[in-house]
Amino acid sequence: MSGLMILVAGPYRSGTNDDPALMRQNLDKLESVTLQLFRAGHLPVIGEWVALPLLKLAGSKAPGDGPYDEILYPVAGRLLQKCDAILRLEGESKGADEDVRIGQARGLQIFYNLKDVPGCA
Repeated sequence: MSGLMILVAGPYRSGTNDDPALMRQNLDKLESVTLQLFRAGHLPVIGEWVALPLLKLAGSKAPGDGPYDEILYPVAGRLLQKCDAILRLEGESKGADEDVRIGQARGLQIFYNLKDVPGCA
């Protein structure tokens, strides 16, 4: 089996009250699985990896402002047009739940545990 392009989805802004330190902790949790996915032959992607530089370029000043709404969630939707699968990490997240809904509608593989991803057991 060739490697999968896997969107890692989970909380980023959820539960942080927009505290940048808590948002960074959430991003760290998302990133924590990416090396194992890569070493198993997959290409892990996280929407924030694409969105955060775009937000800076667009002049976003705070989560939920105009550029944030224009960019953050649409990035994941565009990534999902290219991905083969989603790894949904635990934690409440409307955005991640929407990613899963889109992924299911597109027939993508949905994993809820890293050990269920091929090569990551």
